[in-house]
Amino acid sequence: MTDAETNLKGSAAWGGGPPAGRLTVALAGNPNSGKTTLFNNLTGARQKIGNYPGVTVERKEGVCRHGGFRLDIVDLPGTYSLTAYSADELVARDFVIDTHPDVVVDVVDASNLERNLYLAVQLMELGVPMVIALNMSDVADARGASVDLERLSALLGDVPLVRTVGHQGKGTRELLDAAVAVGTGARRLRHVPIPYGREVEEEIAKLAARLEPSAAALAPRAPRWIALKLLESDARVEDRVRAACDDAAEVLAAAEASRRHLAGVFRDDPETVIADRRYGFISGACQEAVRSTIESRHALSDKIDAVLVHPVLGLPIFLGLMYLVFFLTFRLGQYPMAGLEWLVERLRFAVAGLWPTGVEGPLKSLMVDGILGGVGGVLVFLPNILILFLAIAVLEDTGYMARAAFIVDRWMHKIGLHGKSFIPMIIGFGCTVPAILATRVLESRRDRLATMLILPLMSCSARLPIYVLFTGAFFAARWRAPVMWAFYLVGIVAAAALAKTLRATLFRGEAAPFVMELPPYRLPTIQGMLLHVWDRGRMYLRKAGTLILAASVVLWAMTSFPKPPGPPAAGPAPAPGARRAAELEYSVAGRIGKALEPATRPIGFDWRINTALVGAVAAKEVLVAQMGIVYSIGEGPEEVPLQEELRRHYTPLQAVAIMLFCLLGLPCMATAAVTWSESGSWRWMLLQWGGLTAFAYVATLVVYQVGSLLGLGSG
Repeated sequence: MTDAETNLKGSAAWGGGPPAGRLTVALAGNPNSGKTTLFNNLTGARQKIGNYPGVTVERKEGVCRHGGFRLDIVDLPGTYSLTAYSADELVARDFVIDTHPDVVVDVVDASNLERNLYLAVQLMELGVPMVIALNMSDVADARGASVDLERLSALLGDVPLVRTVGHQGKGTRELLDAAVAVGTGARRLRHVPIPYGREVEEEIAKLAARLEPSAAALAPRAPRWIALKLLESDARVEDRVRAACDDAAEVLAAAEASRRHLAGVFRDDPETVIADRRYGFISGACQEAVRSTIESRHALSDKIDAVLVHPVLGLPIFLGLMYLVFFLTFRLGQYPMAGLEWLVERLRFAVAGLWPTGVEGPLKSLMVDGILGGVGGVLVFLPNILILFLAIAVLEDTGYMARAAFIVDRWMHKIGLHGKSFIPMIIGFGCTVPAILATRVLESRRDRLATMLILPLMSCSARLPIYVLFTGAFFAARWRAPVMWAFYLVGIVAAAALAKTLRATLFRGEAAPFVMELPPYRLPTIQGMLLHVWDRGRMYLRKAGTLILAASVVLWAMTSFPKPPGPPAAGPAPAPGARRAAELEYSVAGRIGKALEPATRPIGFDWRINTALVGAVAAKEVLVAQMGIVYSIGEGPEEVPLQEELRRHYTPLQAVAIMLFCLLGLPCMATAAVTWSESGSWRWMLLQWGGLTAFAYVATLVVYQVGSLLGLGSG
């Protein structure tokens, strides 16, 4: 042991002891290390999701009980280093520094140990009570790597190392045992400083001495760690120094002098020198503690990638898999969807039966037509939504989505976007709101804004009910999946064209290089996939029970009131269908639709579609709910399925126009709000909303008018 090595004790404040019976455990680790899978195994369904205070980075928390302790587990955003740049990385680092979890579990990919231990070494330098989970140890075994756990633990300061296989739940009990031991102080760790060499150590010592008086206000074990961060030109740490040190200007000037001195000595920037020393320490530790038990060979993942990431075959395979996803969404979803439609109709019939035959009234209309006709019309598409998310979860959990980003990287650069922009675009197929939040992985504000503005062109799950409704009404079964697949591709092509335009005008400049680690392929777990599907399905149901319900009630009122004057006493009573049309046209919604009709008639929309589009501003699914309301009010015994009613009034060309306009324009209110929040300016939000809606109008106008000239608008 060196004189610098000291004992560390786990605690809520890294020294004071945790509350009796309760520990806070932070899960840290590199992206693709299996951290989230391990989190799901530990917490199961006992999770809650929100945002960190003051930022829009997603925060996952769960509860686990073990050994008489309640463990509050926080799944931190993935990060490669404590030298943070993106919002995700900053949140992960600040949580560890400022919140003082009782223990940090660093989840590392055991099959890529040297790369993953970089974060562990930095946590070790910070003096964090830590446990290392050697996750995916089965993959490491298959690659012939054998880790001497005791030896590596000793080299890292007696940090416990536990072998785990997250997707199989192996090693979780041992991991919890180690976390409790470290968190309660039963297992003591040693602080082992990384040897940076005489020149660097001298500069660290100078800066640490200057920082000593302000150590308590900076961070636990701060002086040496803060000095390192200053040598690495860490802007956030410089801000901490300005806030905590009375002589901040002198400290920062001294740090700048130290950086210049080291740059002159090493002919390289200090950040690179420090990183090289850390990797040297890691390499030496791995040479002592890791052995290869078999002859090196190509891993199974490499053999699969030879096909799936092939320069020629990769893109067609990706498009084929996306087509398969949509085919399964339609083919498998049609049966439970038909069952839900039957249940909704039976429920509407039963509720209508609560009133005597022939008796109509506002309350009956609200219940049967407004709520059940509106919300029920959206809920019937839940099976399609769940199947879509299940398919995406399989592609994500197997590791294929990381390959998809790699495949399209060169195409992304051709349109001026960062390769990482593809990740938010993929998320956008689920929902635009988390996709916009995911742009925080992009370091450049120019890249963030360009990506943010085009994300509504990805066909989110809210558009799926619209596609299913109109393709099911106007296209034969064999054409439904190809048509929907084509609309998803149209969104991607439109996004590419718009991105190219933005990067050539508002956001000029070269896109940053893209480096992405491809995780090994792994079998997804049933529990992990079900949690993914349940989270998204729950969000859809919550939206149906809140926003869509409220919008349905409002839109029902707009389509029901005011009532037109009664027919003349001497005249014959109008037919039910004519009376219904007159009532709808006289209502508030009808008047709005009529007012918009001169502008929308060239793109094939009538006033009924216009009223539905007004509701779609709240949420895209509301268009389906509103169409259900429009074609159900006052129907009585004449009521027919919505798709059949649509076929009576519109043509396939009009159906294509409606789907195209909903794809390209009218971002929902939630998208507009999060764009405003993430961009920091309402101007970007207005540019996104107004620009995309204008783009949608022009594109739909061209398609509808050309189609009409070709004779596609008849029948």
